[in-house]
Amino acid sequence: MLLRAADEAELLQGMCSVIVEQGGYRMSCVAYAQQDEQKSISLAAFSLATPHDPAAEKALRNPHAGWGHDELGRSATGVAIRTGEPCVGRNLLTDPNHAPWRNWAVRFGYASVSAFPLSIDRQVIGALVISASEPDAFDEAEVRLLGELADDLAYGIGNLRMRLKHRQAEATIHLMAYSDALTGLPNRAALHDQLKAALAVAVERNRPLALLLISLDHLKEINDTLGYAQGDRLLQAFASRLAGAARPAETVARVGEAEFALLLPQTDADHAMQTAQRLVGLLHGPIEVDGLEFDVHTHTGIALFPGHGAEPDLLLRRARVAMFDATRAGRDHAIFTPNLDHESARRLALMGDLRRAIDQNELVLYCQPKLHLASAEIRGAEALLRWHHPTQGVVPTGEFVKLAEQVGLITPLTTWVLEAAFQQRYAWHAAGFEQPLSVNLSAHDLRDPTLLDKLKGLFATWGAQPDWIQFELTESALMDDPAAAIHILGCLKQLGIVLFIDDFGIGYSSLGYLHRLPVDALKIDQSFVIPVAQSMESAAIVGSAVELGHKLGLEVVAEGVETHAAWQRVTELGCDVAQGFYVGTPMPAEQFKAWVAASPWLGAVLAPH
Repeated sequence: MLLRAADEAELLQGMCSVIVEQGGYRMSCVAYAQQDEQKSISLAAFSLATPHDPAAEKALRNPHAGWGHDELGRSATGVAIRTGEPCVGRNLLTDPNHAPWRNWAVRFGYASVSAFPLSIDRQVIGALVISASEPDAFDEAEVRLLGELADDLAYGIGNLRMRLKHRQAEATIHLMAYSDALTGLPNRAALHDQLKAALAVAVERNRPLALLLISLDHLKEINDTLGYAQGDRLLQAFASRLAGAARPAETVARVGEAEFALLLPQTDADHAMQTAQRLVGLLHGPIEVDGLEFDVHTHTGIALFPGHGAEPDLLLRRARVAMFDATRAGRDHAIFTPNLDHESARRLALMGDLRRAIDQNELVLYCQPKLHLASAEIRGAEALLRWHHPTQGVVPTGEFVKLAEQVGLITPLTTWVLEAAFQQRYAWHAAGFEQPLSVNLSAHDLRDPTLLDKLKGLFATWGAQPDWIQFELTESALMDDPAAAIHILGCLKQLGIVLFIDDFGIGYSSLGYLHRLPVDALKIDQSFVIPVAQSMESAAIVGSAVELGHKLGLEVVAEGVETHAAWQRVTELGCDVAQGFYVGTPMPAEQFKAWVAASPWLGAVLAPH
């Protein structure tokens, strides 16, 4: 019985049955000591010589016994547990210690009882209790044999409990290794194993499968703004929503900080795209966390077997490439195509090169002029960044700025631009050329706690005046955290710096905050300015922005003035300043002084040129 019992319950019941059936006793049971205030005893297993006797079973299950020093603890069971020594041959009919149970013994034919303590690691956990129909049933040899049996039983219990602890420990280790601690979903290792198994089935049955990789947007901003605890609760709520959206045969896993996977067996491209579209409706929308609502948006990448690979890691990588493509393109989902692999490799190489480009000055500062419409005077320039890669040529600015955000280089990139702008502005000043140079700041820059100290250091280093440098901040960056934006802008204004709201009209601004922002000018986004001469709707938007800006006491800049017709129209609509290819194309910063000196706008009547 010790060798074959699979668990503790089977061992106890088997032992009790053997004692009654093979040993010829009336009753055998295992009672466990409870570590409660009453020092009570619980029945773990029993066997009766008269099986299926409901009355006997009921009496046995309610023995009203304990192992304390009170009257209920005087039974053989209580004594054996309390003392750790066998209590042998108690006469149930004459022993005063068993008076409370005498009627019970007489009714069911029990005349004597012995109890043997069960000890594990020197701690008594209970007793093996045996009753016989004869008052003198337990002789010396019998007691010795039963004592050994009790010791063997205790050993068996201890061994099974140790095995159970090992299994529980293994289960815990497995859970830790294959489960995400935050969301409870399978983790990347578990997904790898499940995907490997699913691929084996797909190969055997000649069926396709799909892997969807889903990114949860803006988690970093939430962590930075509200803290990781809030971000973790958002992840948990999103994981629960995603798991609820999955169908029974589908596997959901968390494979990255804000990345989740959905494995779809027996799924082709059409079904995978339909699933991705279905998830848009189920996942997008507000999630409430601690009384705050967060608008959730995702981007999903799709990779397919066999078309995109037959290995788990390859499918996961290609699903991620497709997910990044969806993010870049502003689409909810995208399916992997081979050309994306080449583009992904190129972007990976650029990520590694960007740090070197910052450190080795492969970046170049460009300027684009601004023209005051009423006076035809140049009113400074906007600092623009260019990267001349040694092998890939000019890398689009939007692309490498996005890369900088992804690999944590946006702060070094901003630092490079600020230092280059101050250095260039000092060179102009030394040459007697006084034009303001405006620099763009991102939402990440506004959250940088070192920004103000960095700027104060640059002003001190170059002896700069407040009107040397201006700052442009996108509307969406300001509205990302309006209260914090108002604070940081107030600190910048204390330095005497002119501030612009850039890309006005395409963000998520609130007029309730707009009038509180300590800014000096609005720059109307080029998406409204470029078609302004042909589109009545664009003209209406530009006109409304001009009226709003002027009523708030702000200068209004039209960016994206690329034709004479657009220049004429923004002038008629009341814009104060124009910027765009019609005014002047971006040029290396060191050429700006010479360009202004030879500018066709210098002292000119505003006319086509």
